[in-house]
Amino acid sequence: MRYNLHNRLRGLPLRNMSTRFLHTADWQLGKPFAGIEEDDKRVLVQQERINVLNRIGQAARDQKAEFILAAGDLFDSPTPKRATVSAVCSAVGAMPVPVYAISGNHDHAGPGSLWEQEFFVHEWQQLAPNLHLLLKPEPVDLGQAVIFPCPLLRRHESTDPTAWLRSPKLDLARYGDKPRVVLAHGSVQGFAAPEADDEDAGGGLPNQIDLDRLPGETFDYIALGDWHGAKEVGPKAWYPGTPELDRFPKGGDHAPGKVLVVTARRGGLPDVQPLATARFGWHEVDFQFADDSGLAQLEERVVALIGGRASQDLLRLRLSGVLGIEATTRLERTLDAWKARLLRIKLSNGTILAPSQSEMEALQNRPDDPLISRVSVKLLAVAHGGDEEAAIARIALRELYASCQIH
Repeated sequence: MRYNLHNRLRGLPLRNMSTRFLHTADWQLGKPFAGIEEDDKRVLVQQERINVLNRIGQAARDQKAEFILAAGDLFDSPTPKRATVSAVCSAVGAMPVPVYAISGNHDHAGPGSLWEQEFFVHEWQQLAPNLHLLLKPEPVDLGQAVIFPCPLLRRHESTDPTAWLRSPKLDLARYGDKPRVVLAHGSVQGFAAPEADDEDAGGGLPNQIDLDRLPGETFDYIALGDWHGAKEVGPKAWYPGTPELDRFPKGGDHAPGKVLVVTARRGGLPDVQPLATARFGWHEVDFQFADDSGLAQLEERVVALIGGRASQDLLRLRLSGVLGIEATTRLERTLDAWKARLLRIKLSNGTILAPSQSEMEALQNRPDDPLISRVSVKLLAVAHGGDEEAAIARIALRELYASCQIH
């Protein structure tokens, strides 16, 4: 009886066949980070984008992933430096599972692209034999799943890169109960990335993907790239975001610095778990000074973000409100310390110098030195502006006040 039952079941299709993998995208390797002024700090940020590949490989081990999907923009440009190409191929080659990748808008494919250049092909073959480039829109049967790649062949595609999946010639029945996974790069309808690169601005939005035209019962997971935060944009569609942050967060539900651990099942909803991979912190602080006591409050907020770390954080700091002369001097010293400790501080300082009553008296109530009184009045009149002359006036006023304290 057992033998007969086994024979009967053997001829039946398997149900709920599943596969487990990591979904990542937008590595943007070789990004210049021109906004970071100091060379050594810029190199640290660039290197960390390669270091995160080691953490992705470790995540694949820990999560028992069968493979890794990379949904485009592995490189920041179609012409990365050779050293970057070698470092990336070496890091990918150290990953314990196959890596299946498509091209994105930054590293688009096509004739003469990076992916065909002699040096890349050499390093790929020598260092990363587990890297499989899916640069043609055709199904790839992995055995445990079927990948439907939608690579970008140019930076701006005017048509939906997933359009080929709607072709009546596409024979899906041949793949039986294997999970079907779409791998694509672009913006989905109704959700255009507000952080698009400056060079992408203007005209219509390129690389638009219409999820509504990919029936939910046809595909089991849609692995997207382009948006730099982890985000679910449909019952089966996700962006993983960039695994190591490359810009200041946009707020809201923007959640960069992750990869996705995905279990996809044929005919069912996928299980998706975001997994943190980022090391560097990119922070934003908006602070308005009501009076000089606000300086201590600002310090507390920043310390809460970066603690005692050095060379691991970047900060966008927007300041407004009023400060006295002594408090402004202390703020400058604090900012200098933060500039040394942080990888970058992007500062917008709109504070207004407003001397306290005692500071005004120290400057203007000087019968033995009326010149200081007259100069301080003129400097105060200029110091409230936002131009270079106002900045110089504020410095001069602080120096003048310090001189008065000494004498």
